[in-house]
Amino acid sequence: MKKIIHLNDEGQAHMVDISKKRSTSRKSTASGFVKLKNETIKTIRSNKLPKGDILNIARIAGIMAAKKTSEIIPLCHPIALSSVTIDLNITDKGIEVITIVSNQGKTGVEMEALTATSICCLTIYDMTKSIDRSAEISSIKLISKSGGKSGDWKRR
Repeated sequence: MKKIIHLNDEGQAHMVDISKKRSTSRKSTASGFVKLKNETIKTIRSNKLPKGDILNIARIAGIMAAKKTSEIIPLCHPIALSSVTIDLNITDKGIEVITIVSNQGKTGVEMEALTATSICCLTIYDMTKSIDRSAEISSIKLISKSGGKSGDWKRR
């Protein structure tokens, strides 16, 4: 059985000590989806959403969230990010969010990519809820990660 690293010998939560780990290039990709009604998608495509430019506002919210991940997820290390890229793709069913986060550091950026994706989706929901209460957030997941001791991983 794998040791739970966020607990000390007394079973108390603590932040993992990464001081002895070496810095490596790290990159994580996450995705999510916001399902929207056809009328909502048409409104977004025509840039007539009452709250403004949904894509740019959601993208900025996601970038801000990636930078603040350690403040909202317990036991995450505050880390310097090298890059946060968020692609928002309008489809016939809604908006797909794809986030890529990278850094040079001692711990991975999976949580930053997932947090950014989640906040993007929540922002899209917030900006569309006045015209589409049925908006549905789904499929938030890690797509891939690279770097670090555990190496590369990719979702099949």
